[in-house]
Amino acid sequence: MTDAPRGIEVISFGCRLNTYEAEVMKREAAAAGLGGAETAVIVNTCAVTAEAVRQARQAVRRARRDNPDARIIVTGCAAQTEGAVFARMAEVDAVIGNDDKLKAQSYRDLPDFGVAAEEKIRVNDIMSVRETAGHMVDAIEGRARAIVQVQNGCDHRCTFCIIPYGRGNSRSVPMGAAVTQVKRLVDAGYREVVLSGVDMTSWGADLPGTPRLGDLVQSILRHVPGLPRLRLSSIDSVEADPALIDAIASERRLMPHLHLSLQAGDNMILKRMKRRHSREDAIRFAQDIRARRPDMVYGADIIAGFPTETEAMFENSLALVEDCGLTHLHVFPFSPRTGTPAARMPQLPKAVGKERAARLRALGDAAHRAHLQRLVGTEQSVLVEREGLGRAEDFTLVELPFGAPGEIVDTVIAGQNGERLVAAPAPATLPHEREWRLNG
Repeated sequence: MTDAPRGIEVISFGCRLNTYEAEVMKREAAAAGLGGAETAVIVNTCAVTAEAVRQARQAVRRARRDNPDARIIVTGCAAQTEGAVFARMAEVDAVIGNDDKLKAQSYRDLPDFGVAAEEKIRVNDIMSVRETAGHMVDAIEGRARAIVQVQNGCDHRCTFCIIPYGRGNSRSVPMGAAVTQVKRLVDAGYREVVLSGVDMTSWGADLPGTPRLGDLVQSILRHVPGLPRLRLSSIDSVEADPALIDAIASERRLMPHLHLSLQAGDNMILKRMKRRHSREDAIRFAQDIRARRPDMVYGADIIAGFPTETEAMFENSLALVEDCGLTHLHVFPFSPRTGTPAARMPQLPKAVGKERAARLRALGDAAHRAHLQRLVGTEQSVLVEREGLGRAEDFTLVELPFGAPGEIVDTVIAGQNGERLVAAPAPATLPHEREWRLNG
């Protein structure tokens, strides 16, 4: 008698793209026969900070304690950049690179138990990878929202960032393949699709004719008229093309929420980061978009405690919250990554970075609470993600005691609790009134 199937567990760290790819990995590993009579645990790592790598190592040790007989596989960005570190861990059975983790064959060719550390590693030269379309599949957040990866990798070399060495150079999914995927998801009943990538505003630069992200967005909206909501993940505002800006301003099905890759609010720090925008560029972009789309809401990535950052420089980052009207902050205390130029710059004490990150988060929390209060009494269209919880068009979290997962419901915001909005059903006339407000 054989043992009952044990299954595959994927533990993902880091960005939304990693979450997306976890779905692909689980499917491909199952297709390869993994997770049959034995449990398989795949740890999908992030390399953006040293803390992320430490957490991944902790997860590996915990997985071994909880599953002493499991096959434990480490993959993701940290596996790509620091494969030998994970291979030396006794708990790890195999290390698979970022490109190979999306292929069933990689899980068929796992090394035997007990091999030497160097034999555990299955990591290729990520810079040699040229394609990024073959694994594009449904990656679902619950039953309401689907993520479509349209781009991978990055051609830029910000001084703090290890990700290009984990993801490789920028590669784009062809427009036709992306449109077909979105149409298939809508036909399957999904009401919202999120376009995702590592450096999404570089989409198209490697494709024939060098289309831009705005061309892709407009093509999706034109060719998939049944899609109620299209959302963008993080973008680099300095790379936003005219067609994208026009779509943001005029296409109501493109959701009014942009997460901006800003990183800092001081020009000298931006220069030392090797960013491509200035403080003034960021402010101008945020103000111009909001002038054309008043309901636009911004999130942003900001690093606190970058090497050489003075208190005055940090205060420029604090001021950016108000100057750009940011309401959803993703704050990192600077973490030096070996092999990056920033790791060789004069470092600030870790305590300074942590203290500045705490101040920035506190300011972001206050901005978010003010944003919630501004929405009290307004009418909001909410996509129900799971029972009792959904997202407004601007990605604000909404608590609501009605609506089924995957349904878009019209609501009136009755209050807020400091973290999310609290909604009540809207009057039956809301859709007509709302359409009049949007167009009139």
